[in-house]
Amino acid sequence: MRFYLRDMENTTLAFRPFTVSVSAAEVADLQDRLARTRLPQPSPTDDWDAGTPNSYLREAVAAWRAFDWEAAQERINAVPHFTTEIDGQTIHFIHVRSAHEGAKPLLLAHTYPGSAVDYLDLIDRLVDPEAHGGRAEDAFDVVIPDAPGYGFSQPLASAGWTTARVAAAYDRLMRALGYDSYGIHGSDNGAMVARELGLIEPAGFLGLHVLQLFSFPSGDPAEFEKLEPADYAGLEHMQWFQSVGGYNAMNASRPQTVSVGLSDSPVGLLAYSELFNSFGNGTSLVPLEMILLEVSVNWFANAASGMSRSYLENARAAAAAEGAEPRINAARTGSPSSRTTSRRSGSSPSVTTRTSCTGAASPTEDISPPWSVRMCWPPISARSSPSGADPQLPDVQLAAPAQPVTVSCTSGVPPASTQASERSRMLRSTSRSTCSRSLMYRHPTPVVCGPSSARASEWASTPSKR
Repeated sequence: MRFYLRDMENTTLAFRPFTVSVSAAEVADLQDRLARTRLPQPSPTDDWDAGTPNSYLREAVAAWRAFDWEAAQERINAVPHFTTEIDGQTIHFIHVRSAHEGAKPLLLAHTYPGSAVDYLDLIDRLVDPEAHGGRAEDAFDVVIPDAPGYGFSQPLASAGWTTARVAAAYDRLMRALGYDSYGIHGSDNGAMVARELGLIEPAGFLGLHVLQLFSFPSGDPAEFEKLEPADYAGLEHMQWFQSVGGYNAMNASRPQTVSVGLSDSPVGLLAYSELFNSFGNGTSLVPLEMILLEVSVNWFANAASGMSRSYLENARAAAAAEGAEPRINAARTGSPSSRTTSRRSGSSPSVTTRTSCTGAASPTEDISPPWSVRMCWPPISARSSPSGADPQLPDVQLAAPAQPVTVSCTSGVPPASTQASERSRMLRSTSRSTCSRSLMYRHPTPVVCGPSSARASEWASTPSKR
C-alpha cells in the first residue's frame, strides 16, 4: 500500500506504512548477550566520576533482562508509522492527525541518542488535548521523524547528513504531507535541527520551540561585555559538560570505530548512552524504563553507526565554514525560559509543563508563534549542581513543583572566577562544536527556578554556585 502527496516543488514522495517488527530470534539474541555480560574492572570509587559505573549497569542489565519488549513494541505500533525516501535516504516517521478541526501541524525533532520514541508519551496529549483537560484549539497534528541514521531511518545511504541537510529534508517531508505551514519543537540534536529550520525560514514557517538555545563563544572578549550572572553560570555548565561529554569528540572523529563495540555489545550501547543519565549529575528525569526503551530501539535498529556519524558530518561542515560570517536565526523562537512559549510543543516524557506562570514570572510580551500559550519551566541551572551536592544550593525538586516559586536568577554580580582575568581562559577552553545543554542565553528577570526551600534567595545571590 502506498499513496502520494505533492510537495511545494511539485515533486512526489511515496509513503509506505511501516510496522516495527523485531523477531523472536533477535529478542533471544539480545537476552543471551545480556546474560553473558562482562563488566569492566570497576572504577576505584564506582561512581559516575569517570563514566557509567558498574553499580548502575548491574541494576540496568537486570532490568533490561526483565524488560517486556513485546509490550513495548505494541506500544510503539499503537500510532501510525511510515517510511519515505528523501534525497536517496530512507526516512522513518510517525504521523498522527488530530480529530480537531484546525489542528496546527507540529514537527517534533528528537535527541541524541534518542529517536522518534522520545515523544511517545506526548502524542495523545498533543493530538487530543481535550482528553487530558486541555482545549480543542490547542490540538496539533504531529510528525515525528527519525533523522537519517537514527532509529529506523536505516541504513545511511550517503555521507553529508548534517543538521542543515536534515532540516531541509524535514521541510520537504512536511510539504509532501500537505502542510503549507508548521512549527517545530526540538531538544538536544533536535534543537540544532530546529535552529537550521529557523535559518531557512521556509514560507509558512510558524517558528521553533527548543529546550536549549545553543550559542558558542567565538573567542572575542567583547562577547562578555553584556553577559549577566546567569550567562556565566551557563558557561560554567558548558565547561563541565565538555569535561564529561567525551562522546562528542569520539563521534566527531572516529564514529565507525566506536560503533563496532556499540553494535556488538548491548551493555556497551547502554553505557555509551549516559547522556540520558546527565552523566550521573543527579539532574536527569528520564526513568530507567524509558532509557531501556530508547536503547532497545537503537539496538534492534543497529543505529549506533548512523547516529554517531551525525557528529562527524557536523564537525566537518563546521571546519569547512571556519571564518565564514555567522548566520543569524531570525525566525520566531521560544524556549522554556522565554516569558511566553509554546505550551504543548513537547519534551522528554518526564517533563511537566503548566498553562500559566505566576507572580513576577507572568509574561508581559509575546515572543512566540501565534499558536502558543504560556509555560513555566525551571532552568537547568536551578535543578542541581553539575558536580553533585553543594551546600550553597537550595534543595531542588527533580519533578517540577505543583506551584512555581519565583526567584531572581539574575541578581548578584559575576563571581570572581568570571572576572576579566578569567574571561579569555573560558573563551579559549569552550569549544564551539560542543553540543552542551548550557543556558547560553539571557534569562528574563525574574524567572521560575523551582527551588523547594526558602534558601532560594540565598542561592540566587550566589551565581557562581548555579
